[in-house]
Formats: sequence, structure tokens, C-alpha cells
Amino acid sequence: MQKYHPLMSSSDRKIDHSLIDLLAEKVTQEFGRRFGRPATVIVAAPGRVNLIGEHIDYNDGFVLPLALDRYVLIAADRHPAESNRSSIQLFSLEMATSETVQLDQPIEPGNTGWTSYVEGVIAGFVELGATIPGFDAVLGSNLPLGGGLSSSAALEVAMATLVEQLTGKSLERDEKALLCQRAEHRFAGVPCGIMDQFSSVFGIADELMLIDCRSQEIERVPFCSREISVLITNSNVRHELSGGEYAQRRAQCHSSLTKLNQSSWRNVSLDDVERARAALTEPEFRRARHVVSEIQRTIEAALAFRSEDWDAVGKLMYSSHDSLRDDFEVSCYELDILVEIASSIGSAGGVIGSRMTGGGFGGCTVSLVNNEQMESVSALISEQYESKTGITPHCFFSRPARGAHVIRK
Repeated sequence: MQKYHPLMSSSDRKIDHSLIDLLAEKVTQEFGRRFGRPATVIVAAPGRVNLIGEHIDYNDGFVLPLALDRYVLIAADRHPAESNRSSIQLFSLEMATSETVQLDQPIEPGNTGWTSYVEGVIAGFVELGATIPGFDAVLGSNLPLGGGLSSSAALEVAMATLVEQLTGKSLERDEKALLCQRAEHRFAGVPCGIMDQFSSVFGIADELMLIDCRSQEIERVPFCSREISVLITNSNVRHELSGGEYAQRRAQCHSSLTKLNQSSWRNVSLDDVERARAALTEPEFRRARHVVSEIQRTIEAALAFRSEDWDAVGKLMYSSHDSLRDDFEVSCYELDILVEIASSIGSAGGVIGSRMTGGGFGGCTVSLVNNEQMESVSALISEQYESKTGITPHCFFSRPARGAHVIRK
């Protein structure tokens, strides 16, 4: 049984195609130049930004992401029959590198490069009984790499969408998302939750997705207001951490839940956390407090979006950032500065709310901004951030966009 509500609608096509068309032209031109024949299949999968609900996708929580109008595209064609090659030839425009995946031998984890995501997806289809043909492919992206916008999930989902076309083995959308999640677990070594892959697969124009990470059900949350868009600001920092902080946070959540004698965070209240404080270490207590409060904030935010209560949405976004900074301890100086600048601009200047998004320790902030003031807000954030940090940020805005799809087949 499929664990989601039907999401596709005619509004999927109500997006500005200029960005994706430009990228499609780049990958098809490079494919022809590099391989001497036209690409017969072009697929796309978006990145995502999460408006609220951070670090709770692997804790049975709710998340509220949207698919960005920034994509990973793949242009591909099977090897000519006479070539008799059992391999996949990949070229990345962003990396400016060529890689080969051999199909005449088992595909095992161990590669530490970007092709590990591709290999994980290919291995997943092989395990399902698919016969993978040899093919050539050019990959392109207009997603910032390493910005916490799920470029890896977009790559996985784009590759899975391509393999469906090349093999004729179509998966249900939830099956495809879960296959890509397993690829990231096994081949990239990242124990991510379901949010990134589900967002890339299920995205809809003008819709947010309230994803129940326990049941894997998705509830549509309209984002119909044409007066407001999402501003993503890349801090352009990524702090190198040596302690396996992501895995450490996940382990702390697990240990605190065990000490609370519960099987799911959905059964835990803030009162439960307070009563168990003596049994928890200080980090466990703060991680628990974040998880429980963030689950509640996300539910409240979905309701506020439905009623277009922008004041409530803004307060919840700022509260989420405070919790990620103080209780989950995954923010950093640069992210805090960006949120402080956005807060100082305030609703009078066009900013409804702002918070860090993604895994943390660098990457991006997400803000809701009135469209009429988007240009001035972006300029002010960039100017003040560079003045305070010496770093030039990268700002762009997006509306909720369409999920993974086939451009040419």
C-alpha cells in the first residue's frame, strides 16, 4: 500500500522554465560534443529547502519542505549496440570530471567520490532485478553544492528517474525515494532520514509538503500567496568538523529516547523531558527538548501556512533557529549572523521569518520575504553579512517547484 496522499496536479506545470531550460541546453550540448550523438533521455530532480522541522526526520517527526526550482539534470543515451560496452560513462559539468561505473562486476560500497550516489542507485535497481544497459550521461546542476539543499538527494533521484526510463522498470514514487535513501545510507555512509529524497520525488508547484516521517504520509499544504517567496542565503561556509557531529546528534537522540523508556518521540511531551532531566546527560536533555519542541513547531507552522498567519509562521521560524542553535547545537557564527540580520530587518522591511536550514555547521538560511521587498532584503543581508564576516553570500529566491520528472524520452 502506498503511504502517501495523491499529490500531482495541473499546478505542477505553473513554474518559470527559464532556469531549467538553460540547464537542459547546457547538458545536451555537452553530451553531443562529448559523445558525438544526441541525448535521447533528459531527466530532472530538484533540491529542497526545509522551512521548519530540522533534525527530526530521523526522529519520527514532521518536516515542512518544498522542492526548489533548482535542479540536477542528466542527459543520457544508451551505448550504441555495436559498442558492446558494459559500463556507464559519466561526465559532471560542475566537477569537470569523467567517471566510469563498470556493470560487468558487482557494485559495492567504498567509493568516496560523487559517483558513490550513482553507484548506490544502480545497485538498488540491480537488487530489484533490473538489467542496467551501458549508457553515457552528462550531469549538470544549478544547485549550490554543500549548501544543505540536498544536491546529493537530487542526484540520486535524477539517476533513479533516468534508470527507470532506460530499463522500463518504473517504481512507485515512495519506492523510488526509499531506494535513493538506502543508496545514501549504504554507499555514501550518511544515515539521513526520508525528507530529502521524498521532497525531490514528490515536490509540487505552489505546495509545501508536510511529511510525517513515521508513517511516510505526505499532506499538501498550499502556498498560494503570490506576494511571498522563499529567500535562500548561502553563507558560503562549511565548517570542517572532526567528531562525526551528525552521527553523534543522532546517537544522543536515540540514547535519550531509550532513557525516556519510549519507542517514538511522538509519544514524548516536553513535560516528560523535564521530568526525566535527572536521568539524562545535559546534551541528551537539550537534544530531547529540541526534538519534541520542533515536532510541535512544525505542526503549528503547517496550520499557520494554511491560514496565512504570517506573524505566527515568522515566530515559529525564529524559535526553531534558537532551538537549533542552543539545544541541538548545529548552528554556527555565520548562520546566526544571517538570521540576526534578517530579524533586524523585520516585517516592516519585508522579512517574515528566518532560520538556518539543513544539517548545520554552515550552509544556508531560509527566510520568507515579501516579493516587493525581495531585492532590497537580499542586498541588505548581503551587505551586512559581508561587512560582519568578510564573506560574500549567495542569495536566490524560489517558489515551490515540481519534483522529479522526465524532460525528454
